[in-house]
Amino acid sequence: MSFNNKVVIVTGSSSGIGAAAAIAFAKEGANVVIVGRNEEKMKNVSNKCESFGKKPLVVKADVSNDADAKRIVNETLNKFGKLDILVNNAGIAEQSELTSDDFMKSFDRVMNINLRAAVYITHLATPHLIKTKGNIINISSIAGTVNSGSSTLIAYCTSKAGLNHFSRGIALKLAEHGVRVNIISPGPVRTDILDNLSIPNLNWDSFKETTPLKRYSEPEEIADLILFLASDKAKGITGSEFVSDNGILIKN
Repeated sequence: MSFNNKVVIVTGSSSGIGAAAAIAFAKEGANVVIVGRNEEKMKNVSNKCESFGKKPLVVKADVSNDADAKRIVNETLNKFGKLDILVNNAGIAEQSELTSDDFMKSFDRVMNINLRAAVYITHLATPHLIKTKGNIINISSIAGTVNSGSSTLIAYCTSKAGLNHFSRGIALKLAEHGVRVNIISPGPVRTDILDNLSIPNLNWDSFKETTPLKRYSEPEEIADLILFLASDKAKGITGSEFVSDNGILIKN
């Protein structure tokens, strides 16, 4: 798959799935926009992208901040003059009980990053994607479909369910402009997401036991799926949700 001279924004690309996607796009010739908050991690991803011959644009930004969201799109257009692909990958997971005093604070933070930010950046990017007949890929989670098994992850599950419905709604609208929109819903993927969740006895080895295939995915597996959906090989696919969960959905 060649993405030569395609312009791709990948939010949350300082690590994990986003980093793997940015590097994979760069390897295929794309002009990549790396978006994140950790400068050291973004520099590392940038260096890997640049090793394939093109220097990416690095934008330090908080996607949940409207001014930063505008800056992401504006700097992309100023640098490359167009936008072909938007990957809304940025997301967080936090634990909070419904009855806790800080529940709404945590809920709002998760919803703002996981859902509202994706909606707003998509809103800003849409006129430019229409010009290029580009496409959007939203990284959701199987938690948007099945219960996570933890009452403390209500906000995360709700945000991903909302992202799924948003994606299908805009896919219908943007189809008339030749813009495709698709969803990827991973199961457990070995990223740094567990670093932010203090759940007793939860680690990557324990995740293996929750899946019928007895494995977790690596970020590069999801990156491969992102590139497929962004490519012309998927030109007839829009409004679809692709699940890569090692069998969790069939188990539940």
